[in-house]
Amino acid sequence: MEEILRTNDPATLSFAEALLKEASIGYAVLDSNMSVLEGSLGILPRRVVVQQDRAAQARAILSEAGLGGELAPVR
Repeated sequence: MEEILRTNDPATLSFAEALLKEASIGYAVLDSNMSVLEGSLGILPRRVVVQQDRAAQARAILSEAGLGGELAPVR
């Protein structure tokens, strides 16, 4: 799995999820239960990960949709 997006904005996260679903790219959202530790303040970002072989395609889709600034650095 490769991290492609990191955000604490629920709207951005929802938009990214919709784009990935539409493209039939499997993904997982990590750290979504961290709000228990942070007191629901939205401080800790959620991470979206995809399979490594689909990461480039996922990044391209999110960039074309205007989320390029939210993308995690390529490792």
